[in-house]
Amino acid sequence: MSWLKWRPRPQWVPGNRVELLENGEGHFPAVLDAIARARHEVLIETFILFEDKVGQALQRALIEAARRGVQVDMTVDGWGSIDLSKPFLCALAEAGVRVHMFDPQPRVLGLRLHVFRRMHRKIVIVDGRTALVGGINFSADHLEDFGPQAKQDYSVLVEGPLVARIRSFMLEQLGRDAGERRPNAGSTKKAGDAEVMFVARDNRHQRDAIERQYRAAIHAARHEVVIANAYFFPGYRLLRAMRRAVRRGVRVRLILQGQPDMKIVKHAARLLHPQLIAAGVEIYEYCKRPMHAKIAVVDEAWSTVGSSNLDPLSLSLNFEANVMIRERAFNADLRARLDRLMHEECKQLQSEAIKPRPGGWRVLLDTLAYHATRRFPAWAGYLPAHVARLEPAVPAASDRHGEAAWRPR
Repeated sequence: MSWLKWRPRPQWVPGNRVELLENGEGHFPAVLDAIARARHEVLIETFILFEDKVGQALQRALIEAARRGVQVDMTVDGWGSIDLSKPFLCALAEAGVRVHMFDPQPRVLGLRLHVFRRMHRKIVIVDGRTALVGGINFSADHLEDFGPQAKQDYSVLVEGPLVARIRSFMLEQLGRDAGERRPNAGSTKKAGDAEVMFVARDNRHQRDAIERQYRAAIHAARHEVVIANAYFFPGYRLLRAMRRAVRRGVRVRLILQGQPDMKIVKHAARLLHPQLIAAGVEIYEYCKRPMHAKIAVVDEAWSTVGSSNLDPLSLSLNFEANVMIRERAFNADLRARLDRLMHEECKQLQSEAIKPRPGGWRVLLDTLAYHATRRFPAWAGYLPAHVARLEPAVPAASDRHGEAAWRPR
């Protein structure tokens, strides 16, 4: 099926309970517990699903849910999860789990193509009552016992009226009616005091939806902005909003990767960081392990947790989803955790420590990388765009009702 777009504009929804989850140690048990309690429906979207201990635990949980009559749909990205084996997928399909692949493409000479316009969201919905949204994939590298390369990341658990809105979004992506096998009406009941907004970006109707929410929050800031982001290279308007915030007395702090794994980002940052520091923005490099977070908090009045980096891919090409939260207790907790990172596991960059590299060709390389990264989204719009679509992950199977669960395309 063609990849569908969600049209409603984001709205603040009151009456929700929110809980911050940190790393795989917090996220994975919450997901597995929710699936174990599922009675009607489980909906999952994830960029990466690996066949490691985390992926196998998820597979077992989904198979058990499907066998007790729960309707299970899982969408994985065809680039991020390209290495899933046929036995792994067939075991899910035989139990009645419907696995959808977002834009699957074959390897060419061993290489994965169609890198851009990926389904980068990480969402779990159970029975229309519980939602988990964040940046954590289903892979063991989100657990501390993975070692020095274990990722630092976050998600948020939501209960309350917003969950129904996220569920409708998820079903629309699958081409299904939101009223289909509708869970209990309890999903619309008040569960807490948090105002929460679900924001998804696409390449047609909500192109700058997430960036627009960031800019609005920074414009409204009066005391402090703290952003922790794995790939930070935003556009001019967001950078301008941060500089203007500093000029009106707001303390702006960034927590970024100490060692980015993409060289072009590292080269471009050599020019971006001095500009920000000169404007009064504080930059902290997270040094303990890879930073994979996509979170922010403003004045303890607004925060966001989600899948979107502040870079050209996330802000202009990939399909992303963030949750924005207005609840002081949640935001104070998030700010306290970020404070701990900055004081215990980061080093602050100083202007005198950021010096241009010697050699004219090196300066030219940095400059080219900087402008190429900044302008890439606009250039990408002129390139031939493949049609993103969902396809079944296995050729044929039968669901528990005896009907074809996968229809060949």
